[in-house]
Amino acid sequence: MRPRPAVRSVMPTENRIAPIRVFVESWADRDNTNAQNLSSKEIVARLDPKRFHVTMICGRDPDARIASRPNTVLLPWRRHGNTLLNFLYLVSQKPDIYFFPRVGALYSFYNPVRSRIKLPTKIVAYVVSTLSAADHENSYFNDAQRNFYKEMRAQCRAADIVVGNSMHVSNDIHQLLGISAKAIHSGIDPSIFFANDLPTQNSTVTVLYAGSFQRRKRPDVLISEAQRWPNVRFRMVGEGEELKPCMALTEQLGCSNVTFLGHLPQAKLADEMRNADIFLFPSLVEGHPQVLGQAAACGLPCIAMDCYHPDYVVHGETGFLCSDFDDLSRRLRELLDDSALRAKMSRAAMAHARKFDWNAVVKQWESLFERVVIS
Repeated sequence: MRPRPAVRSVMPTENRIAPIRVFVESWADRDNTNAQNLSSKEIVARLDPKRFHVTMICGRDPDARIASRPNTVLLPWRRHGNTLLNFLYLVSQKPDIYFFPRVGALYSFYNPVRSRIKLPTKIVAYVVSTLSAADHENSYFNDAQRNFYKEMRAQCRAADIVVGNSMHVSNDIHQLLGISAKAIHSGIDPSIFFANDLPTQNSTVTVLYAGSFQRRKRPDVLISEAQRWPNVRFRMVGEGEELKPCMALTEQLGCSNVTFLGHLPQAKLADEMRNADIFLFPSLVEGHPQVLGQAAACGLPCIAMDCYHPDYVVHGETGFLCSDFDDLSRRLRELLDDSALRAKMSRAAMAHARKFDWNAVVKQWESLFERVVIS
């Protein structure tokens, strides 16, 4: 078993104004691909170390960018007692900001104490899922998931600043809770997600899906489309409880043109995107799925649902946002039949995706953290 990392802190050698101290309740582990952890690592890796001291949690091998980042503390994750140890760290160290708290024991334990003893730490909540989804799409949620949304709402009410990861999520927070929420999008790493220099010259058109296999994501819709288009390749990336039912449906319908690729690391996912022609994402319940932005950056026209209004897709320009599955099927036919339209939307998608470069996004977080501390 590999040794767990020790607490480490690297401070600037020259005298400076004290940096803003940020506790991020996310894992710095290199191989942890949970969506919250991926976003947190991208943000922390780019925060100016002269202006921001950051504390994260680490179980095993940390992301190399964070391990080498000055002004960084990695709290080791132990077999037992992590909630208490992290709570004691927050109370004793009094960071300026507690960023991206998770729904769970640490936040539930810490926030009442923070209020009771008037700790100076500001809580910055980042909401990455539409909070009203569990109310309107109950068939896609179990009791534990509905309880998560209930606790997330309580977290937002207690936070000093609430940020949504899209305009739709921020508007949802305001309408549901009466809280004004700024929108800061999840970013795209242009060193990983980029288009080929030359357009893909596939003899067979390829339609790609990437996402977890959950009922709310409706991966079965791709298999239905694959049955309609036997001469088109459908490739599906991801894992989850609906994977086996989807594989069974593929066999039942005789869809030999569907390939299941399982979970892929980001670099290999980007390769799949560069070798595809269309990105099809029929999910009905989302916050602001980063995969749509990643696909756009790789030059893919995206077809998604309009119910969560993803800012990564500009309807009619970079792809299509559909009202229902019949509309989705029509839009897919439109792109499959028109290579010139695919090429036009591909160029527009790449240009639009540049707005979401992580480097620009993190500048927004830096400005927000500075405003929070002096407010």
